[in-house]
Amino acid sequence: MKLSIVITSTILASTSAFAPNPCFSSKVSSALSVNNKSEQTTRLEFIQQSIAAISTLTFLPGSASAAKYGGFGAGSPEVLDPKTAIIDEEILASEPVQKSFDAVKNYLSSVQSMKKSLASDGQTDVGPTIRKDFDFIQLRTDLNTLNSAFDEDTQRGTDRIIRIILQDITELEAANKQKPGVPRSEKRLAIMNGKLDKLSKAFSDYLEFV
Repeated sequence: MKLSIVITSTILASTSAFAPNPCFSSKVSSALSVNNKSEQTTRLEFIQQSIAAISTLTFLPGSASAAKYGGFGAGSPEVLDPKTAIIDEEILASEPVQKSFDAVKNYLSSVQSMKKSLASDGQTDVGPTIRKDFDFIQLRTDLNTLNSAFDEDTQRGTDRIIRIILQDITELEAANKQKPGVPRSEKRLAIMNGKLDKLSKAFSDYLEFV
């Protein structure tokens, strides 16, 4: 304990003896302040550049993929060729999955039916059919149940198709809404037919994996 006190006193005395004058200290402080500010600026720029780089790596691949398939990325490397899909035959043969498989085929038939109705009468209100045949919760359950028969690599592609289906049904229902007494324009009809075509393709693509 005494030895520590002696050493501390010696260090303090030595420091005092060699302490710089106030003017010199002021110059050194100013220099250090400038250096610190410069260092902080450099660090800030480095952090900003790093964040920008990470953001680019995180978001650009997704954006590039999204442009290839209805905003969600089918056609990207993650969407496998259905011929290479790996299926668990035991899960596929189970009753819940077979029930969902039949349901997905019925969803496709409903889309094709709506397409025919609009071809016959461009003013057809398909809202009741959408609400009746495409209960959102049941649709999602059926798609995910059937999806459980695929391996993880295959699911990375089928998951994208599922998101396309859910998104396009939502957009189709929104496009179908019309103000009372206002006829559907050709532009709105074209949008609806486009959504139905995408839905038909998405359901067909999904079923090709089975």
